[in-house]
Parts: sequence; structure tokens; C-alpha cells
Amino acid sequence: MASILVALLLGIIIGPLARLVLPGKQNISLIMTIVLGALGALAGSWIVGALTSMSGFNWLALIVGVVAAAVLVLIYGAVTGRSSSTTR
Repeated sequence: MASILVALLLGIIIGPLARLVLPGKQNISLIMTIVLGALGALAGSWIVGALTSMSGFNWLALIVGVVAAAVLVLIYGAVTGRSSSTTR
């Protein structure tokens, strides 16, 4: 339960970081950014926890969480059909 709460709190940080590393503008709401960031944080801590012995705050889990959230933002954009670039 504590890891879920920590993931939600880290989602506030990881979601916007994921959108910053992606090129272009993503048309995603703030709530969806936080949700995808929280899912990325959970995925990152699960992946790093499965591969290493994690104790305390792990920077690798944060980095993997940002990458996972960026992938989730890309997938969300593709599924919802929202374009990351505009045409004129």
C-alpha cells in the first residue's frame, strides 16, 4: 500500500518529466499526466526491484520510471488519436 502512495506522489513529478523529455507538444490533461506518471513510477520501481536489490531511494528507479511514463504518454497519444504535432 505504501508503494502505491509513493507512486502517486512521484507521479506528480515523473509525469511532467516524461512530457519534458518527449519532443513536441502532447495534448494530455494534467490529471492524465499524473496518472501516467504514477503508472510509470510503479513500473519503474517494479522493473528495478526485479533486477536489483533496492533499498531506500533509488535513482535508477526514478530514471526508469520517467522512461516508462514517457512510453505510456506516447501510447496514450497513439490510442486516443491525439496528434503531438499540429498541421496548418
